[in-house]
Amino acid sequence: MAVKTLTIDDRLVSAQEEQTVLEAAEDAGIRIPTLCYLEGVSRMGACRLCLVEIAGSNKLQPACVTKVGEGMEVQTNTKRLQKYRRTIVEMLFAEGNHICSVCVANGNCELQDLAIEMGVDHIDLEYHYPDRKVDVSHPRFGIDRNRCVLCTRCIRVCDEIEGAHTWDMAGRGTNSFVITDLNQPWGTSQSCTSCGKCLMACPTGAIFPQGAGVGEMQRDRTKLEFLTNARKKQEWILPDEQ
Repeated sequence: MAVKTLTIDDRLVSAQEEQTVLEAAEDAGIRIPTLCYLEGVSRMGACRLCLVEIAGSNKLQPACVTKVGEGMEVQTNTKRLQKYRRTIVEMLFAEGNHICSVCVANGNCELQDLAIEMGVDHIDLEYHYPDRKVDVSHPRFGIDRNRCVLCTRCIRVCDEIEGAHTWDMAGRGTNSFVITDLNQPWGTSQSCTSCGKCLMACPTGAIFPQGAGVGEMQRDRTKLEFLTNARKKQEWILPDEQ
């Protein structure tokens, strides 16, 4: 596989030609904020937090789906990008009903971490206060859509790793929301395997274990990476099946 040489934040970086700018930056120890990105599942480029500036292009490009190129010059943390990212985080707070002090993921939330990183200590935008439903019909888990940021991680993990495709998206724009089995209560789902992978993937407190209190949300995403890598390497296939 060919190797590409590019510049990220004025540093020469080498990357495989199939890698994205985000992967190349991670390998070089350069942090690019993300929210919808999750190792082991398909890339969506939905949250736009990983936008970067590429020399020769007037458009900001999502690093998670932009392939590296020979001689590419990338900037990841300019004042323009900092402003955009702060605005995106503010929009996520304004469009939902995020109250960190009473959230089960308080202290273990990627959106909360991003807000701290971006210096978001107040919201200048008008709050929408949407009427979003809570579903605790499942015997083990619950979903509070007030905390959902529409990253689609749960949808992709359920489809691509578990193979159940219990989750999906309904609605448009700010009226979008995640659903189970054609918008039926989660507890009545015939496809859900109760594996908990959606819980592991969720970046906020939207999907939570029943009975969890504030600050008790702990996730082990290494399990998702292990499952994905094992499947790619065919580690669970018997020799006579290969």
